[in-house]
This record gives sequence, C-alpha cells and structure tokens, in this order.
Amino acid sequence: MAYHYARFGAQIVITARREKVLQQVAEKCKSLGAQQVFYIAADMGNDSDPDKVVEFALEMFGGLDYLVLNHIGPTPFGMWEGDVEHVKWLMKVNFFSYLQMAWRALDSLEQNKGSIIVVSSLLGKLPSPFVAPYSSTKWALNGFFGSLYHELWMKKSNVSLTICTLGLIDTESAMSKVKDLTTAPAYPATDAALNIITAGALREAELYYPYFTYIAALIKDWFPSITNYFIRTTFKYNT
Repeated sequence: MAYHYARFGAQIVITARREKVLQQVAEKCKSLGAQQVFYIAADMGNDSDPDKVVEFALEMFGGLDYLVLNHIGPTPFGMWEGDVEHVKWLMKVNFFSYLQMAWRALDSLEQNKGSIIVVSSLLGKLPSPFVAPYSSTKWALNGFFGSLYHELWMKKSNVSLTICTLGLIDTESAMSKVKDLTTAPAYPATDAALNIITAGALREAELYYPYFTYIAALIKDWFPSITNYFIRTTFKYNT
C-alpha cells in the first residue's frame, strides 16, 4: 500500500517493528515518487506505541488525510491449544491498538475530511478452523468499526470509514502459515493493496476482495450447511 501511495505522490508515515525494513521501504517509496516519507519503529503490543505513531505523523505533517490500519501480530495457525494469554496479547495488537490510533487521529481527520481504512478479513465473518485467535480479533474489528461507522454518520462527521474484507492474500507471511492447512486460492498482494487505497479514496463503506468474499459473506446466513461444507473441505486436518 505504501508503494501505491508513493506512486500517487503522497506524503507517507509508515510503522513496523523492524527499523531496517522500514528504512528499505521508505527508500523505495521515495524512488517511486512520494513527496516525503518518514518511518517510526513501534510495537503495537506496547500500551504507548499506538499513540506515539499517530503523534509522530501529526508532528511531521501537521495533520492527516488517511489512517490505514493494517498491522497484525504474528500467530501460528492450527488447532487452538488453550493459550489464553496469547489471545489476550493478539487482541491488544490486532484490535485495541487500532482503537487507540483511530481515536488519536480522529480530530485531525475531522478537520481534513479524512478517512480511516480498516483492513479486516473474511475470517472475521466466517468462523473457520485453525484460526481461532486471529479470527476473534477480526470479528472484534468488524463489530467495533461497524458501529463507529454509524456513529460518525449520526454525528454528521467529515470522516469516512472503510472496512476491507480480504480473502487469502499471497504475502510471504500468510503463505508460510497456511501452506499445509488450506486449498483456498491466494490473490496478489499488490492488487489487494490498490483496491484498499482506492476504496478509501472513494470513501466507500466496505470493500470485499476478491469478489467471492462478498458472496461467501452473503450465503453464510442463508445457507449455513453449504457454508460449513465449503469451510470443512477447504481446510485440511491430518490426524
């Protein structure tokens, strides 16, 4: 997404835990045409880092037009073995930090008629095996930001909110986790990224990528037996 924003000549702040990787991404963004690129290393599992990142962006630019919430904490996929502490930590990274950043950025986005873009997943709409901790965080995102969408509308806010429901995307980390668990097709990350930032720019309420995620979400309640069959045949479990 940062590379697409760079091609459009944006001013960008990016964050992740690894400073060396951030530096490499920032340099490529500059070569692609970004006006300015700043980065800040942060760990969304720390209580203060979500606020720190937004404050850094506001300090660099004086305001924000877009807040793209896309980070996730690493988690193994497989049968849940009862590690409640890991689920608590993952909720902190994948959910609570999103709330912190959105709230901290809201005043600036309001002034600039800006947008919040929340990257969620089809796993936040369809209960599936092997992903219980991860899926729970995505359900939480959909519930909270779905409610916030209505509240912003009721307050006649200038801020748009886009919730993105993604299928399996062929990022290196995603493919390494699911290679032995599912037969579901993976879709190109660069195309997903362009769809995400386009939906945010157009101030759309929802994005489904690829198209079948919308169909899957629709038929979940209409035809639960078909949905359950699809889920159980898509995932593989070796006893």
